[in-house]
Amino acid sequence: MLKGMQKMLVVKIVTLNDSIDVPQYMTSGSAGVDLKAARDGYLESGKADLVPTGIRIALPDGYEAQIRPRSGLAVKYGITLINSPGTIDSDYRGEIKIPLINLSSNKFEFKKGDRIAQMIIAKYEQAEFKVVNELDDTKRGSGGFGHTGQ
Repeated sequence: MLKGMQKMLVVKIVTLNDSIDVPQYMTSGSAGVDLKAARDGYLESGKADLVPTGIRIALPDGYEAQIRPRSGLAVKYGITLINSPGTIDSDYRGEIKIPLINLSSNKFEFKKGDRIAQMIIAKYEQAEFKVVNELDDTKRGSGGFGHTGQ
């Protein structure tokens, strides 16, 4: 499939039952696809749960899937991810599960098919680490959080 003149990356996907939708880009400019809950459930205030999506994927070498919160859930209901972004490695073949947490003071209920996270496919490189005695100096140096005045 071609998007414009660019060849699209192919990601193989298995849906774990017939009622699970294949993720899709909602607009031509979307960076991510929505992932949906594969079951009904709820999160009490301050509690977390690992919510299945009902999909497994096979990414090509050199790619990862980044799992990120949905901004609407975060703003409206205080629902986000425990680790964000989460990474699905190219050699992982298990079901994608979403580590949701409820940061609000209210119980949050979700239904099978509700959009609970988004997934972005990104290219990466592995690095070789070389032990040295010193690093090159920069203007920032070892200045940490807040060092740049921003």
